[in-house]
Amino acid sequence: MNPVVLRTIPILGWLFIGFGLLRPVRALSVPLRLVFWIDVVLSVGVHAAQIPAARRAAGPGVPLGRVVAMTMLFGATWWKTL
Repeated sequence: MNPVVLRTIPILGWLFIGFGLLRPVRALSVPLRLVFWIDVVLSVGVHAAQIPAARRAAGPGVPLGRVVAMTMLFGATWWKTL
């Protein structure tokens, strides 16, 4: 699949989190609150857990800061396409 399409999904997730932070979560409906918290766990927790694998996949030529930033933003869709 096209990497641009794959990278759109995490961006939409981060935008949804931003929307949830700007508009109080309790103002959202119960299903949207559930989706919000699932998105937070996946975007923050799972992307952070992927950093060690991303460091190995990126190799020695990619700075650690870039690996961390890109993995937190895009998750595995960034480093799997290297």
